[in-house]
Amino acid sequence: MDSSIASEQLQEPLHSAVAEHTHDEEGNSMFGFIVFLLSESVIFLSFFVGYIVYKTSATNWLPEGISGLEIREPAINTVVLVSSSFVIYFAEKALERHDLTWFRIFLFATMAMGTYFVVGQGIEWNSLEFGFTTGVFGGTFYLLTGFHGLHVMTGILLQGIMLGRSFIPGNYDNGHFGINATSLFWHFVDVIWIILFILIYIWQ
Repeated sequence: MDSSIASEQLQEPLHSAVAEHTHDEEGNSMFGFIVFLLSESVIFLSFFVGYIVYKTSATNWLPEGISGLEIREPAINTVVLVSSSFVIYFAEKALERHDLTWFRIFLFATMAMGTYFVVGQGIEWNSLEFGFTTGVFGGTFYLLTGFHGLHVMTGILLQGIMLGRSFIPGNYDNGHFGINATSLFWHFVDVIWIILFILIYIWQ
């Protein structure tokens, strides 16, 4: 009996040490991921500044025959994409409660909303009357929206991986870094799009 108690007492510090090590590891990983997002922010910021400089200095900004961009469909896509940030937040909270069913539902819904955005952007591109080589506006429009679209597709892929991992027994028992990082990336993508939407579609 005494040996059993002693064994349990020895195991408690060990479990505590393992949990603390896992927590520190997740913290370091998240810090590295935040640094990565900051580097991505610098890239987007340089694109934003370039767009503003070109727009304010160009005499003929829009391509010949183009009076402006249609805003209705992009606005709907924007609402869908921004709303998906709330949905993935609910997925995170469901995982914290160890409710894998709702985690999967919310994460799949986020993926569907992101896919809706990408398809909507593809439809918009297909309907436009100018291309990548149509002046500075054409080049910057496709560069900005295309680079952002690549990030959206990356986010959808990451969510798909997180969804698949939820079917591995005990996968999320030792931490939620993967879904937390994926969610943070998705919020980043949404914020970037809000800025792009204002620059490209509102400020015409």
